[in-house]
Amino acid sequence: MGRRRAPELYRAPFPLYALQVDPSAGLLIAAGGGGAAKTGIKNGVHFLQLELINGRLSASLLHSHDTETRATMNLALAGNILAAGQDAHCQLLRFQTHQQKSKNKAEKTDSKEQGPRQRKGAAPTEKKSGAETHQEGVGLRVENLQSVQTDFGTDPLQKVVCYNHDNTLLATGGTDGYVRVWKVPSLEKVLEFKAHEGEIEDLALGPDGKLVTVGWDLKAFVWQKDQLVTQLHWQENGPTFSNTPYRYQACRFGQVPDQPAGQRLFTVQIPHKRLRQPPPCYLTAWDGSTFLPLRTKSCGHEVISCLSVSESGTFLGLGTVTGSVAVYIAFSLQRLYYVREAHGIVVTDVAFLPEKGRGPELLGSHETALFSVAVDSRCQLHLLPSRRSVPVWLLLLLCVGLIVMTILLLQSAFPGFL
Repeated sequence: MGRRRAPELYRAPFPLYALQVDPSAGLLIAAGGGGAAKTGIKNGVHFLQLELINGRLSASLLHSHDTETRATMNLALAGNILAAGQDAHCQLLRFQTHQQKSKNKAEKTDSKEQGPRQRKGAAPTEKKSGAETHQEGVGLRVENLQSVQTDFGTDPLQKVVCYNHDNTLLATGGTDGYVRVWKVPSLEKVLEFKAHEGEIEDLALGPDGKLVTVGWDLKAFVWQKDQLVTQLHWQENGPTFSNTPYRYQACRFGQVPDQPAGQRLFTVQIPHKRLRQPPPCYLTAWDGSTFLPLRTKSCGHEVISCLSVSESGTFLGLGTVTGSVAVYIAFSLQRLYYVREAHGIVVTDVAFLPEKGRGPELLGSHETALFSVAVDSRCQLHLLPSRRSVPVWLLLLLCVGLIVMTILLLQSAFPGFL
């Protein structure tokens, strides 16, 4: 039996590092690039239109936004505003879809003056950013908003960015170990504090304002503004390895299914050092209010590179440094889906198709869809078929039917049984 393969949804002309999904417009946003090195590899943010065609999910390039000499390494999305981590800076981008009007005589006149491929009324910013629209009838504009330097280390790099629950603030972390919180969209700094000795690997903002940070100092903290609330200890109720130091690789908040007010925190722990015989990596689910570990399970010996939680909190998506992709049940931490070496190189980001907006329409008959991107420039699609369940009423009906049949058989075999 051949190895399972994931369908390739899109291939970019540059390495991909970050991924977001806009459910209202049905857009998949992939970003990356070759950086400032003069290798000929471009830097950009690609906006892909998701469509369900003949029962299959497909993506077509709607717009290409040129980010000049800066590769986008991380993304956060709030409505139609992207926060893009580019080197040591955070750049805000506003995008908007619009319907393109059919050409009339005036446009034909303009086309003679501007060239056969120039659209009427194209904004100067679109021309400068290398905007390309490939889908007839639908266009997209991207506007550069504020930009600010967010990291000031020796080799400065913003490693993570995320919005708060109402999208009025965003938090950044990088190589200098500082958390900085900024107003949106002015990017006025409202908070700054030292969270870790060394690099911040990931951070997550909860709905109650609490901030979780994980770093290369092997520690994970919970903060209320700049005040330390507690330190996470994932091995309290789990495995202990005296000779193998572990560090936290990723952290994400997720909703508790069927409990709108309930929250869970999920973290990934990986070996701090690469060993010839690698020990397993671990997934931990935490209570979102007490921050006590609820469940810890091994997720294999491949080193985890990224983590995502589905909008409903039902599923977890994982990518690995060897290119594999997996989907887990958030409640039990049981693996449902796995493609070994789907990319063949480090998976840089994974994102679920949201369950609101156009999400249900695009899912079709599937229970969830996970997108993955990697340094190989490819975006892949991972579909989880709906798990068929038997309704309770049908089970009860079958039980009653079995009881009646048993009684009838006994009555026919032993007359006068009843």
